[in-house]
Amino acid sequence: MDFKKLIAYQKAFQLAMEIFKISKSFPKEEKYSLTDQIRRSSRSTCANLAEAYRKRIYPKHFITKLTYSDGENSETDVWLDFAKACGYLTENQYQPLHEKRIEIGKLINYMISNPSKFGSGLPG
Repeated sequence: MDFKKLIAYQKAFQLAMEIFKISKSFPKEEKYSLTDQIRRSSRSTCANLAEAYRKRIYPKHFITKLTYSDGENSETDVWLDFAKACGYLTENQYQPLHEKRIEIGKLINYMISNPSKFGSGLPG
């Protein structure tokens, strides 16, 4: 199986793309701070999932990379909170993004708790 078939990856990628699109409307003065940070953390969630999956033969490495992915996902939530507090996101924009981020966190934590279901420790 390819990492792109992981539900967590698909949902994280979708969220990162939604964040990219919505963050285009953030003020120019946020380009190198909030806009950059929220895009980076949402994309890093995906990248760490991909790295974890490719290293799944090594259970400790798999879980470590998943933990990084979970951390990036949580960081994304902090930036969403700032975007909302600064008035760059309405409640109607914020809430679905926040809920998706929570769902992704649950999926990643399921993977952390059940590494063998994802081939961790198995050759190839």
